[in-house]
Amino acid sequence: MADNNSTINFLCLNAGRRATLLKNLKQSLGDGVKIVATDNWSVAPALFFADNYYITKKINENGYMEEIFNICEKEKINVIATLIDPEIALIAKHKEEFKKRGILPLVPSYNTAQLCFDKYKMYEYLKENNIPTPLTFNNPNDFYKAYENKEISFPVFIKPITGSGSVGAQKIETQQQLQKALNDNQHTYIIQEYMDCGDIDTDVYIDCISGEIVSIFSKKKIETRIGGASKTISFIDSELFDFILNLTKKFDFSGAIDVDLFYKNGKYYLNEINPRFGGAYLHAFGAGVDFFKYIKNNCLKIENKSNIGDYKKNILMLMYDEVVITSLDNLKKDFRD
Repeated sequence: MADNNSTINFLCLNAGRRATLLKNLKQSLGDGVKIVATDNWSVAPALFFADNYYITKKINENGYMEEIFNICEKEKINVIATLIDPEIALIAKHKEEFKKRGILPLVPSYNTAQLCFDKYKMYEYLKENNIPTPLTFNNPNDFYKAYENKEISFPVFIKPITGSGSVGAQKIETQQQLQKALNDNQHTYIIQEYMDCGDIDTDVYIDCISGEIVSIFSKKKIETRIGGASKTISFIDSELFDFILNLTKKFDFSGAIDVDLFYKNGKYYLNEINPRFGGAYLHAFGAGVDFFKYIKNNCLKIENKSNIGDYKKNILMLMYDEVVITSLDNLKKDFRD
């Protein structure tokens, strides 16, 4: 861990396109943070907003974790976070090893990470714990039986059981369309009740020392593109805050998480939890909800105090594209070369 007078060395794994998140991190902590980023491709835009970056193997290749530990040692890393879903469980599996090296890993426990990544296991866990969530099937035969019994009707929503970034997720209008999607064998799908209602996204920070929720920022989705919300508006609802507070007691989270929900007929339903910085956390930061300062405090072994709902309602986020212009000479060697 860092001391009060030192710079926080923050390692962002698989930074990809999350350039604005890195800019926000630097904006928050200034000279008090050194950002080190990784990716497996040398043209990942976010790399160019880090103080230093590395091109690594892919997360499923032999020797990947050895590379990460070597980077941590070389850069004297104090805190580590991944920005992609498939890597969360991998880092969580090595959580204690990072801690022994004096590094704060912003990941949940391994069991919680596995639950969050497998959408059907999450569904079963939510039902066991009486947490409202859309009716979900991982077997077409079970779905058709429920359909015949009029427990569910079309349209439905399908998505890969371990998907990320909305890839493969789609609304299905008819039996024929469903059968075609299942026959294509592009993904292993779950079939979910279609929620024709309000779509909610919340950014939550769980203190890494106390394990308690410090902050919740809630926004309604106005527009969604592939990978997440692109236009959102903030709101404040104590009922939602209570829902999140009760929900997280059933898991073992640490740091920033992204919670997606539906709001139907006056009731909240959990859709899924991504235990990392959400793509629309940029809205929370822009509205003054600064998770980076909470992370720095936890690095300094300072427990954060609860500050739930400390933001204004009706603040809009309108996302747009930016570009990086650079020279081929500025690229570090790519393992694909």
